[in-house]
Amino acid sequence: MIRFLSFVLLCSPTFGLALTIDMPANASRTALVDTPLQSFNVATGPWDGQSVPMQIIDGTVTTEVWTIDAAGLTTLQILSPFRQQLDAEGYDVIYECRTEDCGGFDFRFAIDVAAPPDMRVDLGDFRYIAATGPSDTVALVISKTAAAGFVQITRVGADEAPLADATTETVQSVMPELVAPTEEGLPAVLENTGHVALSDLRFESGSSTLGPGPFESLVALSDYLLQNPDRRIALVGHTDSSGSLEGNIALSRQRATSVQTRLIEAYGVPATQLEADGTGYLAPIASNLTSEGREANRRVEAVLLSTE
Repeated sequence: MIRFLSFVLLCSPTFGLALTIDMPANASRTALVDTPLQSFNVATGPWDGQSVPMQIIDGTVTTEVWTIDAAGLTTLQILSPFRQQLDAEGYDVIYECRTEDCGGFDFRFAIDVAAPPDMRVDLGDFRYIAATGPSDTVALVISKTAAAGFVQITRVGADEAPLADATTETVQSVMPELVAPTEEGLPAVLENTGHVALSDLRFESGSSTLGPGPFESLVALSDYLLQNPDRRIALVGHTDSSGSLEGNIALSRQRATSVQTRLIEAYGVPATQLEADGTGYLAPIASNLTSEGREANRRVEAVLLSTE
């Protein structure tokens, strides 16, 4: 049996009573980010083949990530206590789904998810629930690995009070470093986190044409795939927020396809081990308000789809 501890989300006087969330006693918080006056996209339905329907909510956006140190939990076992607490506090569910019902890969990369190692999402087993209450809107992403469960809680409210109790230590997430594409490092990062940025790739400006290379990340990735024919990889293109969503999705998909083609034609990777897609600017890893952030967001990632 999992023992739960009470955890209070403090609200300003404007909101009245605080929302009490019970966290498992074996849970530890790995990240807390509090951003005032921000717009947040809450999913209201599944991926429809083109996009995920979103409701844009403005206010103070506070995101926490928790790790539950317990092997063998199912995502439903992790989610159920949170759903019950939201019901008890009078929250109305906006949308709830699991993995393929959500839209699988496309849904996961359309919503805001903290970067690993803080938050890890198994593309074959995750759950999402968004609910609105008298004072705020809450969105939860639930997933797990073989050893632990992962819970991301995002709260959107009009107040500027922090989400966590003031006595709790704050852990501030920072922009993740792009993994150095070394032959030794790439496979380990890929299998430990489920994805890795191919950060040394270079494209012509505004184009999907991949530079001549050679690129160490592609050498490492091709060696990994050729040595592990049971592995499958999704190449996912990402852009910054300049331009339209439609145009950026098309460009990001084309860039991922260029990488796929290079791996097949130049490195002999079987086409059956690869697929390519793009999410445009929907999955940033840094702020698009700075040139450094925009550069970091323009990337192609390798996502591990299977290990069997």
